[in-house]
Amino acid sequence: MTVSSASVPKISVEAIAQRIFAFRQITPLDRELLQSAVLNGLDQKDHFHINRLCEGIQKGLILVVE
Repeated sequence: MTVSSASVPKISVEAIAQRIFAFRQITPLDRELLQSAVLNGLDQKDHFHINRLCEGIQKGLILVVE
């Protein structure tokens, strides 16, 4: 199920990353929220959190849930 961008709430990248690391998984909703954040522009702090998430996925620390 795809969530339209109009209905995606504005949540900080840091808050999304914290939730993903807390549950050790990234859901389709998490991906939608991150995509929305990227479209709104990222600062250096956001880039840090996204890089950290990518490393976690690559190292198998975060499960990608479909």
